[in-house]
Amino acid sequence: MTTTNSTASSTDNGLAALAEATAEAVTADPATAGVRPRVRTSLVGGTATQVTVRAGAHEWTVDEPPALGGQDTGPNPVEHLLAALGSCQVITYQVWAAKLGIALYEVEVDLRGELDIRGFFGLSEQVRPGFQSVSVDVLLRGPEPAERYEELSDAVERHCPVLDNITTEAPVESTLRVA
Repeated sequence: MTTTNSTASSTDNGLAALAEATAEAVTADPATAGVRPRVRTSLVGGTATQVTVRAGAHEWTVDEPPALGGQDTGPNPVEHLLAALGSCQVITYQVWAAKLGIALYEVEVDLRGELDIRGFFGLSEQVRPGFQSVSVDVLLRGPEPAERYEELSDAVERHCPVLDNITTEAPVESTLRVA
């Protein structure tokens, strides 16, 4: 579950001005619109599934539960995927509430994924290794009529980057290097 609480509306948090300034800068020079996040992962020596993740100045651990050979030292990769979607949705709700002038006091996103491990372990070619489905339950609190929050939800569905990456096939190019 990803949550944000605020006693002030999102229209007062500076995101509208930031979005407007960004839109002006990108319109003036479209080359500035490109963003290239980079993440590096590596297996922790002496473990079967513990992975160190580095993104910029941040570092964290990903691991599997004991039932899948890990030691549960951190959330597993699919939990991180759900966390990425939930946190991106919260941020996208904040940004678009500001852009649309919609007062928003709280955003809570609860995510559940259905996964069949037969696909991961190659036990069935009819079962995909990824999620069979993902359920996203969003709770919004604020003073606006329900129609305004439906408008906001539609904007989030159209503009959330992680949702787009999950629902639309993005080209992935893998390169193997053997040392």
